[in-house]
Parts: sequence; structure tokens; C-alpha cells
Amino acid sequence: MRIAFLNWRDSTHPEGGGAEKYAETVCAGLAAAGHEVTLLCARHPGSAVEEVRDGVRVLRQGGRLGVYPASVRRLRALERTGGRFDAVVDTQNGVPFLARLATRSPAVVLVHHVHREQWPIVFGPVAARVGWFVESRVAPRLLRGSQYVAVSERTRDELAGLGVDPGSIAVVHNGTEPPLLADRPRHPDPRLVVLGRVVPHKRVEHAIAVLAALADRHPRLRLRVVGDGWWREEVATAARRAGVGDRVDLLGFVDEETKHAELAAAWVALAPSVKEGWGLCVVEAATHATPTVAYRGAGGLSESILDGESGLLVDDLEDLTRAVDRLLVDDEERERLGAGAVRHAARFTWAGSVEAWITVLTDTASRRVPTADRDAELSRRSRGARSPGSGRRAPR
Repeated sequence: MRIAFLNWRDSTHPEGGGAEKYAETVCAGLAAAGHEVTLLCARHPGSAVEEVRDGVRVLRQGGRLGVYPASVRRLRALERTGGRFDAVVDTQNGVPFLARLATRSPAVVLVHHVHREQWPIVFGPVAARVGWFVESRVAPRLLRGSQYVAVSERTRDELAGLGVDPGSIAVVHNGTEPPLLADRPRHPDPRLVVLGRVVPHKRVEHAIAVLAALADRHPRLRLRVVGDGWWREEVATAARRAGVGDRVDLLGFVDEETKHAELAAAWVALAPSVKEGWGLCVVEAATHATPTVAYRGAGGLSESILDGESGLLVDDLEDLTRAVDRLLVDDEERERLGAGAVRHAARFTWAGSVEAWITVLTDTASRRVPTADRDAELSRRSRGARSPGSGRRAPR
């Protein structure tokens, strides 16, 4: 197949994160399977306009908002010279590219999570209302009848709540890679780690509040923040105001080996985000038997974490603090959850995710309507399982 994948950014972008890891890993897997894949995304300072990475042609155009019209124009130019694509993946990161309305190629809409909670945190009140109106009212109507892919059942349910036909939503989870530095020991002193972009809706300040509350009980406790973003100085200021500036390490962007070293050294990972579609940071920590504590209502985190088995889900900051304190003092419970985290993460493979995507894209290109049996197979492939799964909806 000839496939175009439209994504806001790629992993070389300073604000790249889990969504970019998902897009690039799926694209590389599709290319390895023999498909012709083009990834269209935003430009950023120092980036090449065009390059080939892992067998994927990467085309960059436009900036933070300009990437949307610029990528669609580029897509149309590619269609004029090479003919229509078998499928176009339109990543809806709050707002879609609306590729289906602008090209002759059949489109699949990829959604990591619904942004109801993020709009007012990141934007002012007017822009937030407009953004949410586009995401919740305009996009579902303009894209009615499209094939959707959600990265978790929680996202599927949220899309259905916006009026998207549940029968047109396939769930393809994130995968998990074998950990680097698998034999790295824990740090002798208690450490907390937060992995992800440093932006307001990730709420790194909640992890700082936990550290400040537990500082007297655990005098050697430190917080390591792996990742960077435009909210970095606000986080540093919050740490100083809480009196723990000397115990918070903002590591910024790091290479893969350093990232895995930090996850392996940590005693507990925190994911205090407002919303995650899945929570790749959770399963990456899990590969090192590091359990994560997160908020119960934060979307897909309630799937990437099995409460009481692979980590803990809590309701508020006070509960978050108590849960972390318990895990720091209870070695046996922390190790039990860590072992459960390894088992849960092993259920999800990138090979299975790519297989599921091939099924969705093949069905979209041929306009087949899969049977319920095929839906079960899709769910099984996404999880990398060997026995039939329990897929909930079939793609169209």
C-alpha cells in the first residue's frame, strides 16, 4: 500500500512526545512490512525539509498551526504527481487535518485522547472554547462515517460520547519495546521519576507537591524529571517555592540510554497528567519493574495501569501523596506491583500494533466492512496475544 501519515510533529521536534513515538514506530513497522510510507509533520528550527528515516519518507512543512494547511497542500501535490494514496492517516491532536475533505484518498482518523480538559489549561478562555467546539462538534460532523483508530478503550468511549459511531472506532494500543539496561539496579536512595513533556497539562507540579509533603519523612528523596518543554521555568519556580528546588532535577531531553537508566533507578514513577490517551511513560517504566502512580480519571492511564496489580490509581493530590509514601516504605508491595507492571507491559507489542494497523488500512483501502471475528482478531493483534482477544468494535 501507499500510505500517508499526517502528524502534528515528529520525534525530532522539541515538543515531541508519546504521540510522535507512536506515529514513527507504526510508520517504521509499515515500511518494514513493504509498504510505501510518507510522514508529513511540522518544521522546526534545524530540521530538514525532507529526509528518510527507518524507511519512511519524512516531509516537514508549516509551524505550530501552519502545519495543518501546509501538510494538506503537500498531500494534494503528492497525489497530483503520484496518484491517490491507498490510505491517509489523519492524526487529530485536538483538531484534525481534515484530509478526507481535501484529497481523493480514503482517510483514517487517529485520536490519542479527547482534549476537553486540556483546552482551558493550555489556551485562554476564548481560544479554549473555540478549540473544544471544533473538536467536540465540528470535527465529528465533518468526519462522520470515517474510520477511526483510538489508542485505548477510554478514548474510544470518549469519541463515542462526542457522537462518533462506536462501530467505526478500532482500538490499537501502544506497544512496548524490550528495556535497555535491563540489569541496572535501583538507586540506593529513594527516587521519584516523571517522564514526559514539561507542559502545563502534564502537571509536574503535583509531583513536586508530593516531594515537598514527604521531604521530612524521606530526607534523601529526590524527584527526577526526564523531558523538556516550554513550561520548564514554571516547574523550576514551583520547586523553589515549595522549598525543594535542590531536590528536583530537571534533566531535559535525554538519549534513550539515559532515559532507561533513570526509569530503572527510580523507586516509583508518577504520571500526574490531566489526560493521557494511553501513557507510554507508564509501560516504559513498567519494563524496569517500576510501578506508576497516576490519577484514575486521566483517560487511558486507567488501562496502562492495572490498579493494585501493576501500579496505583488515585483520585486527588492527597491520595497521590499517601500512595507514594506507602510505596516508599513498603518494599514488598513496591516489588509486587513492579512485577505486575512487567507482566502487564509484556501484553502490548509494537509488532502487534503494526499488524492491527495493517488490518485497518487494508480494510480502508478496499472499503471492506470487517466481521465481528475480524474485530476480535484486530484486538488480539494489538495486544500481541496468542489467543483470541475480545475486540469491542469492528473498523469500517
